[in-house]
Amino acid sequence: MTDKKLRIVFAGTPDFAAKHLAKLIAEKHQVVACYTQPDRPAGRGKKLQPSAVKMLSQEHQIPVFQPESFKDDEAVAELQQLNADLMIVVAYGLLLPKVVLDTPRLGCINVHGSILPKWRGAAPIQRSVLEGDLETGVTIMQMDEGLDTGDMLLIKTCAIEPTDTSGSIYNKLEFVGPDALIEAIDLIAQNNLSATAQNNEQATYAKKLTKQEAEINWQDSAEVIDRKIRGYQPWPVAFTNIKNNPVKIWQASFEAQSNKPAGEVISADKTGIRIATGNGVINITQLQPPGKKAMSATDFLNGRQDWVTPGSNLLD
Repeated sequence: MTDKKLRIVFAGTPDFAAKHLAKLIAEKHQVVACYTQPDRPAGRGKKLQPSAVKMLSQEHQIPVFQPESFKDDEAVAELQQLNADLMIVVAYGLLLPKVVLDTPRLGCINVHGSILPKWRGAAPIQRSVLEGDLETGVTIMQMDEGLDTGDMLLIKTCAIEPTDTSGSIYNKLEFVGPDALIEAIDLIAQNNLSATAQNNEQATYAKKLTKQEAEINWQDSAEVIDRKIRGYQPWPVAFTNIKNNPVKIWQASFEAQSNKPAGEVISADKTGIRIATGNGVINITQLQPPGKKAMSATDFLNGRQDWVTPGSNLLD
């Protein structure tokens, strides 16, 4: 690490962001303040819960700021008074106007969970799994007023394995992202990092997830359904309606061939619940009926054998 210290302001909210902040602290970078979302109600009691970034900041006596937005002059003035060289933004959750982007001497950089310009937007990890991408990664980006449109500073990649879920990719990027960030900051401090403009013609958009889109269409191919099951974990979780009950599907495998009509239950036993698709078969091995915890196919069939009788069709 370079001996040249930058005055850094960090902006982030969830645990993913806190992992990056922890790396900055461990590498003894000069974090002069942290910005995070206001405390939100959480849990059964709906008590106000501080973010992961706020809790970590307080552990290390780093000043914390929690503006609702940067629309008022007071919030902008507070940031300006910090005299930051650089602002690092990781899953912060607030839009930053141009006046904020221009406040730090070296501007604001962002850690984005995709290989830009692919998957700009709110759900890059999930969209990459759903699309069947073979790799993903993080892009350290100089922020501008667009949505993930800024110049790229550094890219690090990682493979998406056939068994990966969005959750497992998220866990991988929790290691890739902080290391990439530290490398980028050191190069910035040495004035040794050049920016590359994104090719807008290659850009794709990772729109925010909805619960509705996680419903399985048995007319799709088994491969597409398998990607849905993996891509919508840990939220909102792929589901199908069985006997008018929304059943979440947590774990399954797929087979390439089937001569049965889409939606037909081929078999249901301790090895899984095999359902024909538009092309191939999905074998469900872990699922979750309403009001219950996720369970094995064997446990599901105890008392619910009539839900998935072989020969019945989930599309009826």
